[in-house]
Amino acid sequence: MTDGRITTAKLGDHGPEVGVQGLGCMGMSFAYGPVDADASRATLERALELGVTFYDTADAYGAGENERFLSPFFKAHRDEVVIATKFALSIPPDDPTRRVIRNDPPYIRQAVEASLKRLDVDVIDLYYMHRRDVNVPIEESVGTMADLVREGKVKHLGLSEVTADELRAAHAVHPIAAVQSEWSLFSRDIEPKVVPAARDLGVALVPYSPLGRGFLTGSFAKAEDLTSDDFRRQQPRFTGDNAARNAALLEPIRTIASSHGATPGQIALAWVQQQAAVHNLPVIPIPGTRKPSRVEENTAATRIVLTDEELSLLDPIAGQVAGNRYADMAFTSAGRE
Repeated sequence: MTDGRITTAKLGDHGPEVGVQGLGCMGMSFAYGPVDADASRATLERALELGVTFYDTADAYGAGENERFLSPFFKAHRDEVVIATKFALSIPPDDPTRRVIRNDPPYIRQAVEASLKRLDVDVIDLYYMHRRDVNVPIEESVGTMADLVREGKVKHLGLSEVTADELRAAHAVHPIAAVQSEWSLFSRDIEPKVVPAARDLGVALVPYSPLGRGFLTGSFAKAEDLTSDDFRRQQPRFTGDNAARNAALLEPIRTIASSHGATPGQIALAWVQQQAAVHNLPVIPIPGTRKPSRVEENTAATRIVLTDEELSLLDPIAGQVAGNRYADMAFTSAGRE
């Protein structure tokens, strides 16, 4: 890999071959403060040059703006990229700041048509249920998603933030290619149940926020370091005493980074990538960035191998983290396990 391109992996038993690291595109339009469209476009191109072929978006990111922004890039490279998008977070017309979880079949059909139009593609490669509405049987929702596959609108199905039992129930209706959940040195709640279920079913894990929403890189130390429109200011881990306690947990990451001539972010990513070998299943993290230099840094982390001793030094971190990853954990798999 002298050209710096990353290796590939299959997105589970039922999914396509993709780069072993994907790209989370949410921040290019939404959530993390001011955006720079030109830098984001350069980031997309650089990622593809480095072998990143798996691009993640959702209809809720910027109320569809992220899908629209990505559309020209996808159109220019349609045969080279795997497009993942999501449904379930409906935006009420009378209150654009709210999100209502919907998994009902009529909404799914409405959502997929809207995403196809915004993306300007004939088919979505991987279509996720973004969040779970427990009032709709998952078999009913996945049954509708399976119909979309049969109709040629979607190629593969995914779920996000589901429990092990929900994953098994869904997989019994139609093969699930991937489960997307938060997984990082700070967030390991999926390991006891969801990860073993995915392994048993041949489902890939797609960790989002593998850099702890940037906190593991040391790019910020508390919510007050962020711009007023950055949604991380509302997350418990980055506010008050929690932020100071969690910042102190980064020391072993920095120590290991120094020994590898790497950045703390690269060590955090290398740990996530290495969970594929630890748990014996495909793991395709999707770190988000808006800078070409960060894509270069992130993809280089796929070539770092941590020793057993280093893994043991990192292992206790998650158990010491102060604060939940969301203020309301009811909509996460951990909140329902």
